[in-house]
Amino acid sequence: MAMATSSAYPPPPPFYRLYKDFEQDPSSAPEPPPPIEGSYQLFGATYTTDVVLPSLEDQGVRQLYPKGPDIDFKKELRTLNRELQLHILELADILVERPSQYARRVEDISLIFKNLHHLLNSLRPHQV
Repeated sequence: MAMATSSAYPPPPPFYRLYKDFEQDPSSAPEPPPPIEGSYQLFGATYTTDVVLPSLEDQGVRQLYPKGPDIDFKKELRTLNRELQLHILELADILVERPSQYARRVEDISLIFKNLHHLLNSLRPHQV
């Protein structure tokens, strides 16, 4: 009975030869492909390179900060942070006094975190 041979690693792809002189002459290697613009398919799903942040309502989450283009991010983040601290303290109190009623407070904390996360993500386009 003959035994099949196998290798731990597959051989390198054939285009590795394009980079054989890279150490001596870095300009000899081909340029990388251009970045993808617009939408593209990957593993059966469609993705886009456009900056798209779905609203909280589109995600089925209640928005706790005002709607509109001129949001004071600093003020709203501080407000949500204070509210989060208050809800965490209340959760600790509820866990000591009435442990069976913790679920509503955890839902409130989750809602605040989702709003904080969305508000921070809406700042990302300004980072560029």
